Amino acid sequence: MWMNGGWGWMPWGWIFPLFFLVLMVVFMVFMMRGGMGGGPMCGGSHKTPGPGETPREALDRRYARGEITREQYQQMRKDLE
Repeated sequence: MWMNGGWGWMPWGWIFPLFFLVLMVVFMVFMMRGGMGGGPMCGGSHKTPGPGETPREALDRRYARGEITREQYQQMRKDLE
């Protein structure tokens, strides 16, 4: 019944552990990149301002890192004033 051409189920025995290992690696990479919490893969790398950092300083830092465009920077700067 389990025999298929004399091979049995053994050739398929390595696929399930390999599949599980690949799933674990993908999960670990996903979690290290921020999961679904707004990491770079989700379109936003917004971080909360550090201690003592004003909203304007956080905005300047994001612009300097290239996270936002000049137009976005200017609009957000107007909104803060």
